[in-house]
Amino acid sequence: MNKRGIPYVWGGTSDRGYDCSGLMLRAYEKAGIDLPRTAREQYGAFSRKISWKDLEPGDLVFFSNLGHVGMISKPGYMVHAPHSGDVVKEEKLSSWRRQAFVGAVRPDRKGVRQWAERLEQRREPIPASLTATL
Repeated sequence: MNKRGIPYVWGGTSDRGYDCSGLMLRAYEKAGIDLPRTAREQYGAFSRKISWKDLEPGDLVFFSNLGHVGMISKPGYMVHAPHSGDVVKEEKLSSWRRQAFVGAVRPDRKGVRQWAERLEQRREPIPASLTATL
């Protein structure tokens, strides 16, 4: 909440400016939880999803085909970095936001660790014995 008023900067992760996922990245970093960088990756890092009716402060909420993320600040409100030309702010969850809602997660260290392990497994080279030849 103390980042309110800082300008939106695409790709921003510092007090010079934040984008939506950069703001979440730094907020959870302060809580000792390392999140992935982008909104899509942040959503994918957790298998347990939270429904609209079960949102609690601290939950990450995702909108518009995972193109935007905010954090529930209190019931019915979120804090986020909206878009270019705007600033980090708290906003009431509107009916428009409800329609654009994709899902939510409640970040924890275990979930992020499992996501990182799966990602690392995907980066490992395919064994030569499994390579097809034509």
